Amino acid sequence: MKLPELLAPAGNFEKMQTAIHYGADGVYLGGKKFSLRAHATNFGEEEIARAVAYAHGRGVQVYTTLNIFAHNDDLAGLPGYLAALREAKVDGLIISDPGILAVARRVVPQLPIHLSTQANVTNLESVRFWTGQGVKRLNLARELSLTEITAIRQATGAELEIFVHGALCISYSGRCLLSLYLTGRDANQGNCAHPCRYHYRLEEEKRPGQFFPVEEDSRGTYIFNAKDLCLLNRLPELIRAGADSLKIEGRMKSVYYVGAITRLYRAALDYWAAQGFAAALPESFREELLKIGSRGYTENFFDQPPSTADMLYNGPMLSYDYAPVGIVRQAGPRPVIETRNPIALGDRLEYLGRGLNNTEHTVLSLTGQDGALLPQANPNSLITLTLDPAPAVCETNGLFRKKMAS
Repeated sequence: MKLPELLAPAGNFEKMQTAIHYGADGVYLGGKKFSLRAHATNFGEEEIARAVAYAHGRGVQVYTTLNIFAHNDDLAGLPGYLAALREAKVDGLIISDPGILAVARRVVPQLPIHLSTQANVTNLESVRFWTGQGVKRLNLARELSLTEITAIRQATGAELEIFVHGALCISYSGRCLLSLYLTGRDANQGNCAHPCRYHYRLEEEKRPGQFFPVEEDSRGTYIFNAKDLCLLNRLPELIRAGADSLKIEGRMKSVYYVGAITRLYRAALDYWAAQGFAAALPESFREELLKIGSRGYTENFFDQPPSTADMLYNGPMLSYDYAPVGIVRQAGPRPVIETRNPIALGDRLEYLGRGLNNTEHTVLSLTGQDGALLPQANPNSLITLTLDPAPAVCETNGLFRKKMAS
């Protein structure tokens, strides 16, 4: 069976480079307007063209998000922006709003349309409707089971894209008004304040200032806080079902998260391609998953509707033991890295090679840009590392991490 595309998020150019380094077949990114991640760094028009050239030079596809639900004022600059995306040679437009879709079909009919998960495709008649509007690929709603995905696959020739990993919105397919009501920031315009991750307490109106825990927890509760989606162990079933693209959520996540998750899913797909889809993933995959920050994991609707066990009620995140410390800017046995967290002499670092090839190294020396030896390097520094053992393979855009002190 043909492996599906592995599609990774690119919140900025650096994250895109990291996703491509660790094996993404495609990346999706947003411009400064029309994108549902308005608070990601995102890409200006010239930077989109640069990103496409970079990705295409490495055989990677680039899809651009125009997935807001537009008001009249939003449409004013849309034709010119679409023309710029055509000139940049993007490989597809991710759209949810019928009005934006209609304009795109008129202005840039040669660009493929990918329907966003925001359009809530949950049934075959919706599939037929949208393909009738010229949609080439559908990112199906996250509320579907494997059985429903399979039935849709058997009845349509359209490409199907499935979210397999990342944060879940508590609202139906992400169509949420909670942020707008509580903060004035409209999630459907790309400005979500993520109130589903807030800490809530119950107050009775005649007892102002007297709060009651919703759960038996003195800190209150995170009543809307869903665990993260993880379908890592279910990929063979999605491949057999005929998924064309497996999508990772996370344009707002860190470069470490994007790289580590893309690497993990790439390694899993390549493992099954080599060993056969009946093989079980080795324990090293589960161990790697636990080194990456999360809210805990759920398979969401894959087998059945989720329950209270698929929520994280006692905090916004689970604690995790590993933190990124740097990105390789110049490869070699003495790599130059851009730091993300402090590094000190004697620290034990782990280099994330492609696949799941992790290697451990002890820091022997840290050299600043001026050639001075340092006892410690702080975040956002450019330093040269001397390691024991010297890394046999250390590539530009690779990541180092370390275990944090408990």
